[in-house]
Amino acid sequence: MGLPRPRRLTLWPGNDSISLGNDFQEPAMGTFSVLIGVSHPKGGDLEQVLAQVDTRAAHSVMPASLLEGLGISPAIQRPVRLAEGRRVMQVSGLGRFSYRGEEWICPVVFGPEDQYLMGATTLEAFALVVDPNGKELIPARYVARPF
Repeated sequence: MGLPRPRRLTLWPGNDSISLGNDFQEPAMGTFSVLIGVSHPKGGDLEQVLAQVDTRAAHSVMPASLLEGLGISPAIQRPVRLAEGRRVMQVSGLGRFSYRGEEWICPVVFGPEDQYLMGATTLEAFALVVDPNGKELIPARYVARPF
């Protein structure tokens, strides 16, 4: 008895169908980058960086050398599972982020030298969501519940 036959999904009438076999992976949403500022949480000059928006990353990630150069110290180290399944120890601290005139202190991960990511907690602090069609950040529309 072999593997089950892959199912097929028609996306909309007239469109080709796609296979949902065992190796099916959810398609990645289009990526884009934004210009943000990063500095020490207590102030100082903002370092402008081009960061890729990554809603799958819990926290923003910046190169360790950049964070150390800004005087940001590691605050916590914890085990995490990467998207690919590997477990690693992740070192995090707090950084001040700036985007379009607003500033918020958010968790930031000490990452590799080529990684500049704006993660979900930073997006939430700025009340931003991703517009996947326009590949841009737009204000979130939150509905407040009465007390």
